[in-house]
Amino acid sequence: MMGKTGRAVDKPMTFGVIVSSRLFFNPAHAVGARKEALEALAKKGYKAVIGEPGLTSDGAVACLADAKKYAELFREKRDEIDGIIVVLANFGDEIGVVETIRLAGLGVPVLVQACPDELGHLDVKGRRDSYCGKISVCNNFHQYGIEWTDTTKHVEDLSGAEFAADLDYFARVCRTTRGLRCARIGSIGARPAAFQTVRYSEKLLQRSGVTIVTADLSEIFGEVERLKDSDPAVADKLKAIAAYGTVPASIDKARVLKQAKFSVVVERWLEANDCDASAIQCWNSIEHNYGCASCLTMSMLGQAMRPSACEVDVTGALSMYALDLASGNPAALLDWNNNYEGRDDLVVGTHCSNYPKSFMGSPIEISNLDLLGETFGAENCFGAIKGHVAPGPFTFFRASTDDGAGRVKCYAGSGDFTSDPFPMNGGIAVCRIEDVRGLMRYITREGFEHHVAMARGDSAKVLEEAVGRYLGWVFHLHGE
Repeated sequence: MMGKTGRAVDKPMTFGVIVSSRLFFNPAHAVGARKEALEALAKKGYKAVIGEPGLTSDGAVACLADAKKYAELFREKRDEIDGIIVVLANFGDEIGVVETIRLAGLGVPVLVQACPDELGHLDVKGRRDSYCGKISVCNNFHQYGIEWTDTTKHVEDLSGAEFAADLDYFARVCRTTRGLRCARIGSIGARPAAFQTVRYSEKLLQRSGVTIVTADLSEIFGEVERLKDSDPAVADKLKAIAAYGTVPASIDKARVLKQAKFSVVVERWLEANDCDASAIQCWNSIEHNYGCASCLTMSMLGQAMRPSACEVDVTGALSMYALDLASGNPAALLDWNNNYEGRDDLVVGTHCSNYPKSFMGSPIEISNLDLLGETFGAENCFGAIKGHVAPGPFTFFRASTDDGAGRVKCYAGSGDFTSDPFPMNGGIAVCRIEDVRGLMRYITREGFEHHVAMARGDSAKVLEEAVGRYLGWVFHLHGE
């Protein structure tokens, strides 16, 4: 498991590589496969941990003795290795492969590739039989309880476009798996009393390696009071806010200063506590007792790939972080909020909002909360991100703790943001999703929250593999 010496979202990917061969096959297969595999990884900028060519015969794992050597190497590099790639140069040695992984004990995702035969090279020196060998290796994985990830085709060329795409997919799976297994989520403030929907179990999350770090809002407010207006960090934050979006001239500069100081303190607390994401009590204590909203702070954190969820929705923050890891794009938290006329393929997602700037995909206005401003006073509600989310493909994801069943459950799917107009204030995302009715039925029947995380791009399958296969969370992929 990754130590907190660096953020998983920023970590360069490193793979342990096992090239496996059966001794009575042509040894040139292993030599060539090793070269091609390392070249494919280098083209993508990925690092490899692999034994020197002389560590084993032909640089391949072909027996138990070889497995022990590779397992020792992998254990030495365990803090670096994000996943293991098995390359079957020919039929391979099932015992050598499975024992390497068992003895290394890394618990990381495993990708299994097999080199294809060619019709013109099926003589004794040319044949590989990797097609069959992959079945035998995976049978052993099943026996040993080792989860693994498949390639697009049962056999495929190491130098081909399909394997290159499979490497990218696997890297995202590894990043997501590793990041979630050591995630630290900051929980700032108490859950709003009216929102029982965001209750969750810390203990169930801890079983998956997710740690929750708590702070009372009074601690944050106290630090804000002690932070001088003249502090250089405050001046830097005011400049960053001015560059982030358009603040109407009608907004009192004192409110912008309050937002800047709040941002500095929250960011310092997250850094001090090594948090990857956060959930904040965004109403109503901060408006009543401090005099601004927290949305802008949360938006800027999200843009920096340190997502922050509304209403102390900790599993919502975890869902956002999972999407950050899987997609490489800043995630936002939305309400499944409105129907769109009589359209069965459209649903409207909204929030006040705290969407990251790039999630909006269009210029933003930073102003006062509209709905809450009517109750708490607009002068106490500066910081909302306003705009219509620009068109494009997106992935939605939600994780939740099912306390009664003692499990973490989740769902994901994909759709498209549209340019359909929707005349409501805040952050508006009109979403086209197949079978919206079926999705809402699943969400309500299974007791999920009204919040959902979304990020640009298509990463639903990555999440299914990472959290469903490797973390063991109950996973539902919408539309399948």
